[in-house]
Amino acid sequence: MILSTTPTLEGRRITDYRGVVTGEAILGANIIKDFFAGIRDIVGGRAGAYEKELQRARQIAFDEIRQQAEALGANAVVGIDLDYEVVGAQGGMMMVSVSGTAVVVN
Repeated sequence: MILSTTPTLEGRRITDYRGVVTGEAILGANIIKDFFAGIRDIVGGRAGAYEKELQRARQIAFDEIRQQAEALGANAVVGIDLDYEVVGAQGGMMMVSVSGTAVVVN
């Protein structure tokens, strides 16, 4: 499965459009991770716990669009757009949303 943020794939021709596919992942931010991220913010550096959660959410969302595209008989997804949002009461959850167009390319 080819995944691309571009609307076309160089060297390949889109022969059929199968539809829009989407994937979402909403993950709660653990209070312990919040505590250690706060300490990290004070002393500097990267918030590794949040980075891992975002990576995991992104992977879940991409897996969903792959599965949807395969179910539609597509072999690629083009025009992929990624969105990151903080949702829930007091920003307690993170959401990753991925969407694109499932296509058949040769």
